Amino acid sequence: MKKTLAQLAQHVGGRIKGNADIEISSVATLDNATGTEISFLSNPKYTNALQTTKAGAVIIGKDTDAPVPLLICEDPYYAFSQIVVLLHGYRQHKNIGISPKANIAKTAKIGKACIINDCATICDDAVIGDNVVIYPGVFVGDSVKIGDNCILYPNAVIYDGCRLGNNVIINANATIGKDGYGYATHNGKHYKIPQVGVVVIEDDVEIGANCCIQRGAIEDTIIGQGCKFGDIINIGHGAKIGAHCLLVGQVGVAGSTTIGHHCVIAAQVGIVGHIKIGNMVRIAAQAGVINDVPDGAAIAGTPAISALNAKRAYSMFEDLPEMKKAIRRIEKQIKK
Repeated sequence: MKKTLAQLAQHVGGRIKGNADIEISSVATLDNATGTEISFLSNPKYTNALQTTKAGAVIIGKDTDAPVPLLICEDPYYAFSQIVVLLHGYRQHKNIGISPKANIAKTAKIGKACIINDCATICDDAVIGDNVVIYPGVFVGDSVKIGDNCILYPNAVIYDGCRLGNNVIINANATIGKDGYGYATHNGKHYKIPQVGVVVIEDDVEIGANCCIQRGAIEDTIIGQGCKFGDIINIGHGAKIGAHCLLVGQVGVAGSTTIGHHCVIAAQVGIVGHIKIGNMVRIAAQAGVINDVPDGAAIAGTPAISALNAKRAYSMFEDLPEMKKAIRRIEKQIKK
């Protein structure tokens, strides 16, 4: 699909500086774009690339001098995402209807215009909404409820009783609703505790590949509306994740922890159980969170502390050997 820069500007509500008639057919980075591709600049560290790019046009937040046409928008990255959707669209799913090779229980209810591929299993009393796409190898357990417009990619597993809202995406090999890690230790033996809660995933959530979300031990595990999970994330039983949180790959959240809304949790963060993390908290990669965190905090390190203090502390690490030598010299001088 080709669009003129004027059409793209109209689509995203931006204004043009330069040739509005140039045709754009795709998107690319500033370094690799060609004359028929559009790129974007939202991070000031890449400003120099604006002067050397071969792009047909660049989306930018503020008017500036550049050798290429500019599409000026309040939020360049969001505008870029809108243009990607316009030019390329989302993944198309082959409309095969309901495969005769799918295993669908007689008591399951299937909505309108669903696509259910070979070797998918839909168990007793499951309810599937309208326009749901279920790829091969997916398992949907007894009494599961799945809303409209959901996509379950190959080998995703939804255990019995779990509930998915509308517009939910579950990527390949993710597991929703397995038993939580709950055992009672008695006389040196570990006895499994039945997990009586379920997992509730609210509307507009995406769960990455190979994630595992445990069902609640007593209360449900809840993933709030609009959350986006990277790959290989583990959520412990009874955890509650607030709306519109971003969890990057390999995050681990232990059981019964509550996380507020609009939090950003970077890769490989570990969070202990039974704590409360406030709203709009930012946690740096590989942090270890062991205490409650107030609203709006930015934390880093293990154990996690204020990000500002963490930067100061870590910047001193490489100086510690010389500091140790200096202290020893001072100690010797004092003894003399």
